[in-house]
Amino acid sequence: MPDRLSNTKIAAQQVELAVGRLDSLSTLPCVGAKLFSRLRQGQFSSSSIIDIIESDPALTAGTLSLVGRRGLIRPGGRFSLHQALDKLSMHEVRDIALSMKIMPVFETSDDVAGYSIQSRKGLMLHSLAVACCAKEIADIASPQIDSELAYCAGLLHDIGKFALQEAMPKSFIRIVEEAESAEQSSCVIEQEHLGCDHAIIGRHLAQRWRLANQIALAIWLHHSEVVAISDEMPETKIAAVIQLADSMSRELNIGSSGSFDTPGPPEPIAEFLGIQIDQLQEIRHSLPAALGRRSSVLGLDVPDNVTEYCQSAHAVAARFARQQAELSDENRRLQSASSHLDFAADFLLGVSRSAAAIDIAENFAARWQKFYQTGMLCLYLAPSNGLETLEAVVVENLAQCSIVTLNVPANTPAVPKAIANDFAILNAHDHIGWLFEQLQADFDRNRTKLLPLLSNGRAVGAIAFELNYPSDTELFAERFRTSASIAAIILDMALGRQNQQNYAEHFARLISKPAPAASPPDAGVSDRIKPAEDSLNALAEMAAGAAHELNNPLAVISGRAQLLAEAQSDQETKEILKQIYENAREASGIIEDLMSFAEPRQPRAARTDVKKMLDEAVQLTSRKTNIESLDVNIEVAGHVENVFIDSAQIVSAIANVISNAVESYGDKSGPIEITAGTDESGELVKLTIKDQGCGMDAETLKKVTQPFFSAKPAGRKRGMGLAYAARFIQINKGFLNIASKPDSGTTVTIYLPLE
Repeated sequence: MPDRLSNTKIAAQQVELAVGRLDSLSTLPCVGAKLFSRLRQGQFSSSSIIDIIESDPALTAGTLSLVGRRGLIRPGGRFSLHQALDKLSMHEVRDIALSMKIMPVFETSDDVAGYSIQSRKGLMLHSLAVACCAKEIADIASPQIDSELAYCAGLLHDIGKFALQEAMPKSFIRIVEEAESAEQSSCVIEQEHLGCDHAIIGRHLAQRWRLANQIALAIWLHHSEVVAISDEMPETKIAAVIQLADSMSRELNIGSSGSFDTPGPPEPIAEFLGIQIDQLQEIRHSLPAALGRRSSVLGLDVPDNVTEYCQSAHAVAARFARQQAELSDENRRLQSASSHLDFAADFLLGVSRSAAAIDIAENFAARWQKFYQTGMLCLYLAPSNGLETLEAVVVENLAQCSIVTLNVPANTPAVPKAIANDFAILNAHDHIGWLFEQLQADFDRNRTKLLPLLSNGRAVGAIAFELNYPSDTELFAERFRTSASIAAIILDMALGRQNQQNYAEHFARLISKPAPAASPPDAGVSDRIKPAEDSLNALAEMAAGAAHELNNPLAVISGRAQLLAEAQSDQETKEILKQIYENAREASGIIEDLMSFAEPRQPRAARTDVKKMLDEAVQLTSRKTNIESLDVNIEVAGHVENVFIDSAQIVSAIANVISNAVESYGDKSGPIEITAGTDESGELVKLTIKDQGCGMDAETLKKVTQPFFSAKPAGRKRGMGLAYAARFIQINKGFLNIASKPDSGTTVTIYLPLE
């Protein structure tokens, strides 16, 4: 029978597939009626529905997703949904409203529909209460937190629950009922039945929908010990605000969160945020009034009027059936994309997946000059990590290229502020005179233009080029913007890959530091794996930094590649864009592996039968290697019965060790001997896993438990098996030894605690 770990993984995969089909959330019929009535009243504008959008989680998520794709909220700037909406066209805002899905209400023979409507109302009231409360908390926290950002994070903190209710309504009902019966948090019940919880589901949706990073963190961590991890990740402070707001809203019994455990005391988080208890009391007192205004906007205070919704929807459909203006923007975009298809395909076909960013820049610069028939040009990459030097490509006439290194003057931005986050075409000599002073090429001052290479609203570089017909600048502006965006996405991906490689190399150096533990009896041919605590802390810090710095750019690259692919009709170009998307996803997977290694789930230790544990490890190995019958012999000493460990983690660790033993035989098969006894002290259980395979030399043995290390040839999977094994054993208060010689097999000894 499949073990519990396997069942949990299968359940989690099924949930991920079900939720992964959602491209947006549904709203209630009463909200739809309110929305459509506004749409049909006179001249439509964004301001006429802003109060509905910012009060409804589904509409807010849809709006922020579009804003994220368009890069309209600058990283590090003041968050404002109002300002972001102002930057969207009237047609885009109207499309958000018209494309909003409404929860089904016509399945009168099924109680699920009626229950879901009432449950969604309760969940929306709870989310509104948390949002209003979070806004007030953020205003008085020390130091103050962006209150608009806190409001949106509070409104969206339970989007994982909204998604579960929508994708799996019957399962959601059972989870809520079981949580209520057991008086437990819904997270606990979700983990038991689904293999994941709404916080993890919400984080995945937030990343896929490109919500702001701090909102995604609040969604993910609002049930975690955010006070404890805030020193390592200061940006998680907003999660503490949401956690406190959630606790206060549940304490006041506003709406229905689906969790029925007792909310935690607010004092520790309040103290962490620098808030006095009497200030919390004032928030509790004012919350009902603020919530009442918001719920009234959505019509949550009146029964659902399906007839009103249908009439409003019909009126809006009849009105917009007579209008075709919304197609003009899309047609113009498609025409521009079509005119650049050959240029984009030519460039993408010339990009190697392993090419360095400066090599890609050289490729693009030469093609730009040829395609647009420009004069001399200089494409340069923005410096990173506070460096004052940058790399640049200079293309003279007849595509003669050279790569140079330039110095950026102190207190001078490499990319002018006017185009650091927004696209525009500037007169180059008015802004980057320092660059031309260092170049030997003689650019024509009157004809040289400058434009940015923007990816996710951030300039990764810029192009200065001689435009032969300066009066045509406006005519070519949109074409320049499209081509520069394609190059920026590819360059951003290459720079992200280089950063990820630097992180991986840094990780390898950290964990390769020798442990200070005493040598085992067979010293000289073995490596005792007991990572130093300082190294692991540094590893966790690096992993958090890697995820923060790389996940968002990689998500942008992946998403933009998908969008470009959808707009293409050429199959070869589609395939290239697919490769870009898949490689970005692969890089994100590497970051996830690093995070999992650095900060694994804390063990849930329990008394575990040794023989049963080893049998489960062999079964798991059989499934991983697709070998039905393994040649494994297990001998457990009579006096050895139990160990005190997290069974799931140690079974996985042992299975990884056995898998390596199986692979050591290559295409052949050979015996694997497993014995269990106690060590000399009698305080540890000693497991020995021995094979007669190819073995390892001393250099390989030193690196065998490092993340991503493998002695296999190129094209292998990530080398994380023994790294995870060593990590799981270490956090379960054990350690392992590895002894091996080439052509003499390998012996892995694992020590686990009895108590």
